[in-house]
Amino acid sequence: MIGLSSLKPKGYHPRIVDGQVEELLGDFGGVEICGPRWCGKSWTSLAHGSSITRVDVNGALFADDPSLALAGAPPHIIDEWQDVPAIWNLVRHAIDDRGSEPGQFLLTGSSSPMESKGDSARHSGAGRIARLRMSTMTLLELGVSSGLVSLGGLFRREFEPCSSQLGLADVAELSCTGGWPALVGRQGASGARIAGQYLDALFEETMPKARKSPQLARRIAASLARNVATSAKLRTIAQDAGAGEDAAPAAETVSSYLQEFERNYFIEELPGWDAPVRAKSRLRTKPKRYLADPSLVAALLGVGPAKLLEDAQLFGLVFESLAVHDLAVLARCLPGYTRESLRYYSDADGLEVDVIIELADGRWAAIEVPLGESTVAEAEASLMRLKAKVAANPAARNADPAFMAVLLAKGAFARQLSESGVYVIPIDTLGA
Repeated sequence: MIGLSSLKPKGYHPRIVDGQVEELLGDFGGVEICGPRWCGKSWTSLAHGSSITRVDVNGALFADDPSLALAGAPPHIIDEWQDVPAIWNLVRHAIDDRGSEPGQFLLTGSSSPMESKGDSARHSGAGRIARLRMSTMTLLELGVSSGLVSLGGLFRREFEPCSSQLGLADVAELSCTGGWPALVGRQGASGARIAGQYLDALFEETMPKARKSPQLARRIAASLARNVATSAKLRTIAQDAGAGEDAAPAAETVSSYLQEFERNYFIEELPGWDAPVRAKSRLRTKPKRYLADPSLVAALLGVGPAKLLEDAQLFGLVFESLAVHDLAVLARCLPGYTRESLRYYSDADGLEVDVIIELADGRWAAIEVPLGESTVAEAEASLMRLKAKVAANPAARNADPAFMAVLLAKGAFARQLSESGVYVIPIDTLGA
């Protein structure tokens, strides 16, 4: 049973990370909950904390005396701590001074601190402060998915067939609405407006603080949306961003903007994977990029559900963004999950598999993410090709996949294909 605090906001909607927060507070002196703005970090911290300091409200005060931010009953929340980076080391020292007693601090951050001359003095916090990544809400958290197909259960070879309720029109609507907690329980609320406000804040407020052009940042983000779920080269993004301008930005400039986007949890990279842990291709494969929420892709491209239903290729990429978003959140709950667990596969023979989940104990799973039933046979064939390639080198002693699955936007029901053993899973049945 998860014990939520008296600070819990009215109408708080339980999140998948709630259990992880409780576990980490029981083991570490501090827990940092980090992720994109408006994903619910502050509300989740309030659900588990006893007192709070909001650094972004009185930033000048805490900049003058960062120690003031530490005052409060444990677990004490320090919201948006990165606005005064000196707070981090003070929290670390306070944990040490109190004998590393667990559950002292909860920190939230919508960005990692900007680098400065003093950064070399900022300790990692290892052993004192655990880091927990948070995202916008999954279909499971929104109450859309039944959760009857457990991702963890699939790794344990536990599965029961079940029915699906969503149609493609439903998935198109969900993709454009996104997982913003502010929309929960608000009939008729527009995910496009929330996504638009998020983008305006990122480009017009956050990027200038990092000495980045709001206009160029928006053009680069639009290119990322056009190339979402692909491993687009910096040159491609630069050419996109320079369209209609006097000159395209240099690749180095684009790279600096991407780093700033990562710092603000606006984009996530999915690295390439190869079964042999030391294979050079593992490092050679360019990462695929996804935005923090699928609604941001739709907002940047100016498309709504009706347009997605008219353009199957675009719909497929936006749905893949939704699927990878949910898989990433659910995978973080798996025993043996690491920061490198979520990957994709692509090789010189033209074989691609959308998602690989590899756990610390060597177990791995392969998942294809098409729209509907008409593509199941093709997706199944890709998965079987990958399994054969992994098994082709006996000397490598690579393990067979724990499971292989086709994750659909629209499917009649969740089932296992009899000959291959591949699971077919409609996304509204996927759970932790």
